[in-house]
Amino acid sequence: MWADNVAGVLAGSILRLLDPYEDLAVVRDGANTIIAIDAQETRHVSGPQALDALSSLTTGWWAGAIAYELGREIEPLRSPRPATNIPDLLLTRFAARITLAPDRAPKIEGDGLGVLLLRRALENAQPGVGDTHLVGDWRSSLDRQAFEAGVEAIIGLERAGECYQVNLTRRLTCDAEANDVELFDALDRNNPAPHAALIRTGDVAIVSASPERFLSIEGRRVETRPIKGTARDAADLLESAKDRAENIMIVDLARNDLGRVCTYGSVSVPVLCALEPHPGLHHLVSTVTGTLAPGVDLAQLLRATLPPASVTGAPKPRVLSAIEEFEPTPRGYYCGAVGWIDTASNRADLAVAIRTFTIASGETTLGVGAGITVGSNPRDEWEETELKAARLLASSVGTKRKINARIK
Repeated sequence: MWADNVAGVLAGSILRLLDPYEDLAVVRDGANTIIAIDAQETRHVSGPQALDALSSLTTGWWAGAIAYELGREIEPLRSPRPATNIPDLLLTRFAARITLAPDRAPKIEGDGLGVLLLRRALENAQPGVGDTHLVGDWRSSLDRQAFEAGVEAIIGLERAGECYQVNLTRRLTCDAEANDVELFDALDRNNPAPHAALIRTGDVAIVSASPERFLSIEGRRVETRPIKGTARDAADLLESAKDRAENIMIVDLARNDLGRVCTYGSVSVPVLCALEPHPGLHHLVSTVTGTLAPGVDLAQLLRATLPPASVTGAPKPRVLSAIEEFEPTPRGYYCGAVGWIDTASNRADLAVAIRTFTIASGETTLGVGAGITVGSNPRDEWEETELKAARLLASSVGTKRKINARIK
């Protein structure tokens, strides 16, 4: 239903009427789109205190992101932590939100000025396409030669038995800050995703077209849906022994992660290697579920599962070290988590922050990557990153000027 998203079209129109300098969030809740404004409280924290902050969230509706590097607080490495200029935890509690559903009238919740602003925006929304929101060329942190050399080196580690799979990524950077609302709207129209999100807080904005659920919480039930296996052609993907093996390895890692905090015997895999279509490509997606043990809170769940299994590899400690060895830049929010937490109803939905742009410090960045196994072909893995980036970059260059996105 999210692929034919009437609610998403209305969301872009409402967002253009809200104060562009205010903190806000746009997230998915199933087929629904939620827009939240009127920030009341923030948690911008780094280091071990970031996980502790998750145990003390006040009652209300929160949205934000978690950096990939927070995983270093869980799986300590010997090497120095890469320097970043963003907080590990970026969460905001909002007082007002509107839920846009494809099958019922919009619903506004909360109190204060935010409710009035949402009502006014809803009354005056005029669906339409915005202006160009990003111009300029993109540069890659790893060129093709360096990326393929990294793939070869990782295969060597795997043949030596040091690890079984490593997710190798590269960062694309444009020296301009995108208009976050226009970028979100363009992605939602041209590359719709079940976990699309826009988080704006302070001087940072995150715009995501993530297809992958990291953690969903409904009471004591928890679910993760790792993606491993990507191809343009569905038949090729279904016939790929390499992609299926890659998915199963990550499912085993996800089962182990959830098993740390779930009641004994509750972790199961109701769906294994299902084919899932997305704009311009197909994925293999599995579902792992469990029941949280008594007393386990969100912070403990994240301690057991960060960084997400599908964007690291196995075993995690060795893989995290390899990732830092072969990737010249820290990942930041890319490959971390983005989404919402409702402490009042004990619900949450966090996506793996892939297909995700970060806008900060005068630039816009986008990460793309591929899972490397002993059966990987370096050329094919590079092409997979190109495939993942293509539609996102096409959306990022705007609508009126029709500028071609180029990667140097």
